[in-house]
Amino acid sequence: MKMIVGLGNIGPQYEGTRHNTGFIVVEQFAKSHDMTIKTRKMNAKYGSGFVNGEKVMVVEPTTFMNDSGLAVRPLMHYFDIAVKDIIIVHDDMDLPVGKIRIKDKGSAGGHNGIKSIIASVGTENFDRIRVGIDHPDHGNTVVNYVLGRFGKDQLPVFKQAADHAVNALDDWIDGTSIPDLENRYN
Repeated sequence: MKMIVGLGNIGPQYEGTRHNTGFIVVEQFAKSHDMTIKTRKMNAKYGSGFVNGEKVMVVEPTTFMNDSGLAVRPLMHYFDIAVKDIIIVHDDMDLPVGKIRIKDKGSAGGHNGIKSIIASVGTENFDRIRVGIDHPDHGNTVVNYVLGRFGKDQLPVFKQAADHAVNALDDWIDGTSIPDLENRYN
């Protein structure tokens, strides 16, 4: 089984915010494959289905972003999912809106959700899709920026990046290697 984890914060006040980019992409992926994210267990909401013959679980941690590892590790253990079979989708301020980056390992890069997963899983060697949200403007704090919503000029570009991320997830499930995904989408 493959596990796709989208990172974000729970609650209606966070819906559609930049920090919920992972949730947005995972929900779009689930919808495109007629999956419903509704089961609530082990600090997560999740659903599963088959994509091109592969069993796939889509996950949204119900912890806040900074504690995402508290959901990822128990699900991996319970469903016997190897690190090589997970991919994490999250926002990234170091990328402009509209860009995605795929990688197979690396540090948290200041992202607290990734930092929590690394601590819980015990390795930084897992696949991820980083979706750009850009840096805040001068005078705007990082917290206010990531918890804010995309502007009218950013939203269409973000939606295009979300589409690319969903396509990359489809290719990842089909077994496309990370170097090939990097060449195709980065």
